[in-house]
Amino acid sequence: MKDMSPLEELRHSASHVLATAVLRLYPETKLDIGPPTENGFYYDIDLDKKLDAADLEAIEAEMKKVIKENQKFERIECSREEAIEKIKAIGQERYKLGRLDDIPEGEQVSFYQNGEFIDLCGGSHVNYTKKIKAFKLLSIAGAYHRGDEKNKQLQRIYGTAFPSKDELADYLERLEQARARDHRKLGKELKLFHIDEAVGSGMVLWTPNGAVIRQELQNFIAEELQKTGYDQVFTPHIGKLGLYRTSGHFPYYKESQFPAIVEPGTVEELAKEGCTCAELSNRLDSGEIDGYLLKPMNCPMHIKVFDSQPHSYRDLPVRLAEFGTVYRWEQSGELNGMTRVRGFTQDDAHLFCTEDQIADEISGCLDLVKLVFNTLGMSDYRVRIGLRDPDSDKYTGDAEKWDKAEAALRDAAKTLGVNYSEEPGEAAFYGPKIDFVVKDVIGREWQLGTVQVDYNLPERFDLTYIGADNEKHRPVMIHRAPFGSMERFCGVLIEHFAGNFPTWLAPEQVRILPMNDDLVPQAREIEKLLKAAKIRVSVDAIADKLGAKIRKCHVEKVPNFLVLGKQEAEQGLVKVNSRANKNLEGLKKPQEFLTELLENIANKTLPDPKES
Repeated sequence: MKDMSPLEELRHSASHVLATAVLRLYPETKLDIGPPTENGFYYDIDLDKKLDAADLEAIEAEMKKVIKENQKFERIECSREEAIEKIKAIGQERYKLGRLDDIPEGEQVSFYQNGEFIDLCGGSHVNYTKKIKAFKLLSIAGAYHRGDEKNKQLQRIYGTAFPSKDELADYLERLEQARARDHRKLGKELKLFHIDEAVGSGMVLWTPNGAVIRQELQNFIAEELQKTGYDQVFTPHIGKLGLYRTSGHFPYYKESQFPAIVEPGTVEELAKEGCTCAELSNRLDSGEIDGYLLKPMNCPMHIKVFDSQPHSYRDLPVRLAEFGTVYRWEQSGELNGMTRVRGFTQDDAHLFCTEDQIADEISGCLDLVKLVFNTLGMSDYRVRIGLRDPDSDKYTGDAEKWDKAEAALRDAAKTLGVNYSEEPGEAAFYGPKIDFVVKDVIGREWQLGTVQVDYNLPERFDLTYIGADNEKHRPVMIHRAPFGSMERFCGVLIEHFAGNFPTWLAPEQVRILPMNDDLVPQAREIEKLLKAAKIRVSVDAIADKLGAKIRKCHVEKVPNFLVLGKQEAEQGLVKVNSRANKNLEGLKKPQEFLTELLENIANKTLPDPKES
């Protein structure tokens, strides 16, 4: 039995009250599990009736009755044989017998009972239902039994609970903010991206507005890379399966990759030999025949770029960077807009260096990550060091080299001046890593940038350089990605700014609003001036009232708009309105506004905080 915090106990108890209420209203329901979660609790149920919002209200009302009855939570311990009979007696054998099998032999089997409800459960719980003072059911979603698409899809009822009504109210307010900022909602409203089932689930189509944001971010990083001695490379989207066998990505992550394919004609030849699909898959897995794999990682190809020519110690470090698109087979239930996809582009780089250069190279990588976050107003973050689990066989390579890599990351983390934690078991199979976990403006955490130290892939690929002693030596490899995935990062960025992007990132930076048709030619001249300076600008020449045009600017989150009335036109001025930065506002000559705007863009000035 896992020790629970008081909040987890409260939420776990609320999940049992939820199940009690569901069975009262729908006695035919079959129950699976109902654990506490980071933000609340859920219970997975098997019920022929598809529940809706009205049903949630009815269940919540019944939960309040259960709580008012002040039922006591009682623990009942029994043998495995007694547990089987008890599960059958309450008619819940469909899923509970399987959950009973999950309990290791020798571990105590227990149930918890409150009122008429009894459930297989290790605990723990609050003493009485009246301890649950503030709760709320939130939503219903589909969830495959045990998370496996091959199993039946159940209905998952989500809820949350807090010790006080004030804490619950604060949480619900944050939820409302999160819904308003949802990148899927804003992405559609602002025409930033599109996911089309005809293309494929989890495959992002960057529409023109979203492409602007992505390109500006890439330009920003590319400029920094040029300053710090990186070389850009380009690699294919597909590579031989043997390449990923050598690296270890296949078969280590076989289940999260797209299926391997074989060369054209090979399938027909094997079919003539009577080879079945299952046999073909086994022969690919074993390496008996080679195939091709959609690129799950960029590092093996960057290794081959490094290995394509000899290197001296004088050449090192070699820093290779690429905006490389990779592909992972995520389960359909895990896909989520831009933040969990099957095809994504990493701002990836791999550095090949000597052991003496590791500290400086890690420091440079961390500086780049910090620059990205600070530029985008993501200065509230913590650092997580992912270490190997000594008891796991997941990790490859020599323990002594792992110790060196982990020590290097610990030393680097100490220089950051922020709190960091160590998490055994969170390393990549080839090396430890530093992950940056960023807190956004409404308190949610996102894992974004990463830096990894790797002694193992250079070993697996037999990489060498000629040292000062004229002998061959093994380089050390550093993997780093400040954004991580462009898709995920932009999804997070949409929510962080609530779509109110700083001017330098905004798809449309300026809109000119002439107050009547006679002023459109002068508006076009101002547009021409701004476009010559590479400002993304448009003229709203539609015959509409000024108030409607201004509302449209706010809805479409244009950071700056210029009102051009008759009086302004006669004086050669425009009235500047800026959602992004109030210091740009006022009556100004177009050239004066342009000068200030260009400075704003060059400085990557962030929006006023109250606008996000």
